[in-house]
Amino acid sequence: MKNKEHNQVTRRDFIRKTAAGAAAITVTGIAASCSTRSTGKAGMPKRILGKTGLEVSLLTFGGGSQFLKNRDGEWEKSLHQALKAGINLFDTAPSYTLSTFKINNPNAPGSGEERYGMILPEYREKIYISTKIEGRDSDKARKDLDESLKKLRTDYVDILLLHTIEPSDDVGLIEKGIYKTMQQMKDSGMVRHIGFSSMNSAERSRDLLKALDWDVALLAMNPTKYGNFAEVALPAAVEKNVGVIAMKVMRNLVGKKATAKELFEYVWTQKGVASAMVGHYGMDPLKENIALANEFGKSQTVLNKTELELRLAEYAGPHALEWARPGYVDGGLMV
Repeated sequence: MKNKEHNQVTRRDFIRKTAAGAAAITVTGIAASCSTRSTGKAGMPKRILGKTGLEVSLLTFGGGSQFLKNRDGEWEKSLHQALKAGINLFDTAPSYTLSTFKINNPNAPGSGEERYGMILPEYREKIYISTKIEGRDSDKARKDLDESLKKLRTDYVDILLLHTIEPSDDVGLIEKGIYKTMQQMKDSGMVRHIGFSSMNSAERSRDLLKALDWDVALLAMNPTKYGNFAEVALPAAVEKNVGVIAMKVMRNLVGKKATAKELFEYVWTQKGVASAMVGHYGMDPLKENIALANEFGKSQTVLNKTELELRLAEYAGPHALEWARPGYVDGGLMV
């Protein structure tokens, strides 16, 4: 046990020391966070995630409700397929759970973190793992992170996000409370980079980006322009070289006057966006999206963003976007 504890402390100490070095990568500037590098046979194209310096795959693997719909024997295949394809950033959260897995099979993993913990440790040195803090209570956040690390079977996460920024969030209270705690977690080596996710308030996201020193922002973004994240929050992230991952890219939109290719290209061509996070239910959609990521940039056609926005404007709202409805919680689905 002593040797194991020593190895963990050494690992965290290494992360803490190298985190400062990542700041030096910001000299590559905003342009680097938008440029795409081909990886050839090694997998899909990658981009630099802002000031973090992390080289992340164009497609991020989401561990939320869509992933949790996959039954035992299927979700394992999807993770292995993603790894094989070169996806190297895997996002999840403590709230991404599926209680029926526990009821139907007590030994089955009932959360995204537990599923990740069964597959990803073998590839830990080659991938990045992101999870979240669900609330704003600092003491609970520390306990929750410890629990997340146990489920993920790792002694650190590459990215820790404050989950779902709301219009009611007070920037001053966040700065004095949970943000300070997250900085301490980063200093300890348990976390390499900190940030937040937001699908409900572009304005509050912009305020947080301007006021505090975040590394990563996970922002809702698609051609319906619902929430106006690309116009309101994204410029603030670009200005401070915060790494941006786009989410809600295609949920409820594929086939409704838009193709998956168009939806991906819309966010991949936004200045400052490094990756698009998608949760996959079924192997075929995963393979199709991997193919789209691999082909991105090879075509000479130019997407008309304005035309696409006009085409999808009618879907901008809770009537069409399930995740925009009041009380929506990702995960916890009964299937």
